[in-house]
Amino acid sequence: MDETSAKRAAQEYLAARLSEEAQEYEDHLNLEAAVVLGPMVWKKLVDTVNTQCREWNGVTHEQTLTCKETALGDLRIRCRGRSQQMIVHYDSKRRFVIIKNTARPENEPDTILRIEGYATDGGRGAHLVRDNEPVNLDMLILGHLRVLAGLSRRADG
Repeated sequence: MDETSAKRAAQEYLAARLSEEAQEYEDHLNLEAAVVLGPMVWKKLVDTVNTQCREWNGVTHEQTLTCKETALGDLRIRCRGRSQQMIVHYDSKRRFVIIKNTARPENEPDTILRIEGYATDGGRGAHLVRDNEPVNLDMLILGHLRVLAGLSRRADG
């Protein structure tokens, strides 16, 4: 009986070690994907911001929102007639995107997003993550633009 228990315990140990090694390898692949694909994730975010600003301005028939890239590569979005601004910063070394919106309530922190890699059917991909959940980029940016324009974050709020 002791031999069977020892054998079972050794098998559990091996299974746990193999599982840990597999997870470490998966984490390594995800980190590589985040590093390699991070610039594409940033470009997608920039494109999303620019597209939403163009659509907003198309509806208002004026340059309500202006979006400019700074010398450091950040995005600066301003709303006509308001002193607040939104700055979107990409930290490529730490794989972070930080959104600072001066129009948000003072008790709300800056929005900090991480670029994380993940497995796909065809290999690896990368996306923005907040609170360990993938970000719906369109909704996130729209919410920030609404606040910048002096509206509530949501249309129904």
